[in-house]
Amino acid sequence: MAGAAATPLPDGAAHLPPITAKGILLGNGPRFARDAFGPVLAFYVLWKLWGLVPGIIAATTVALIAYRYERQQDRPALVVRIALAFVLIQAVVGLWTGSAEIYLAIPVFVNAGYGLAFIGSTVIGRPLAGVFAEEMLPLPDEVKASRTHRQTFGRISLAWGSYMVARSALRLLVLVTLGVDVFVAVGFVTGFPVTMGLMSWSIWYGVRSFRRSEEWGPAIAALEEAALEAEFDADKDRRDEEASA
Repeated sequence: MAGAAATPLPDGAAHLPPITAKGILLGNGPRFARDAFGPVLAFYVLWKLWGLVPGIIAATTVALIAYRYERQQDRPALVVRIALAFVLIQAVVGLWTGSAEIYLAIPVFVNAGYGLAFIGSTVIGRPLAGVFAEEMLPLPDEVKASRTHRQTFGRISLAWGSYMVARSALRLLVLVTLGVDVFVAVGFVTGFPVTMGLMSWSIWYGVRSFRRSEEWGPAIAALEEAALEAEFDADKDRRDEEASA
């Protein structure tokens, strides 16, 4: 999920965004995990301790705190905004029905819808994975309009869509047949580890695709070389200042 064209500045320099898989993953992985799994874990713990209403309040509170934090950081907060919207809908439905099963079933159907939307977006040539990539690394318009962007994020969208649909089907089956406790366990096992693995692959594949593309590979290499030269020059200047002092 990285790879941006150089943005020329008046002095001929260029700002290079972080385009390493490790840097993007370490910088955004914890946020993703918080937004995806924080509310449901808060609900489950409080539900087991004190009941349905405290669980719903806890999940809603976690989502609200995450949303407030993201807005304070001046980030788009697309993922957390979507999560917050559905947590609020869940809260209303859960309180109205008084059913933990119905409360937990709502995001299952929502995730299945997400999966189908991801798959469909690839079919029409506007892959949703590229939209969510903006949460991690804003890209110039010319990059987002390129063939490399469309093909790369199209494949990533298909992978995420297939995963979400398959996981939703499994979770719904478990919820109906085995109950909430097993549902939460299966949700975690098929959620956090698999999601982080898929996220790692998506970032690695995105970086690799842009680095190897004919459209953006040379630009990325040139920017990295310029950044290394600038770093070397700055280090040399610092050593010269220390020597003269």
